[in-house]
This record gives sequence, C-alpha cells and structure tokens, in this order.
Amino acid sequence: MKDAGMRIRLEPELRDAFMSACHQKDVPAAQVLREFMKDFVKHVDTAQSPKKLQKKSKAQG
Repeated sequence: MKDAGMRIRLEPELRDAFMSACHQKDVPAAQVLREFMKDFVKHVDTAQSPKKLQKKSKAQG
C-alpha cells in the first residue's frame, strides 16, 4: 500500500536528467526511487547488523 508521500528539493538539471533517464528506460520515476530506497535501507541494515549484535553482546555480558 502506498499512502505516504515525500517532497524533495533538487537542482532542475538533475531532475530533468533523471526524468529523461526514466523515460529512456520506460520506467516510472517513482518506481526507480522506491527501488533505490528499498535497496539503500537493506544495505544500511546489513552494514549495521554486526554493530547491533556487538551492542547486544556487550549489554548481556
């Protein structure tokens, strides 16, 4: 379910280039952004997992 929105500020040139690239690939810009965000969150969670485990170990021991 998609029921949240986000508003960002960026340079017009970047927006235009991004929209053009999405158009060339025939993919909606929102889909590209959602996929990027999901991958980014996974990457950050994976990178932080060892740190979370270390914190739990120290707290328990």
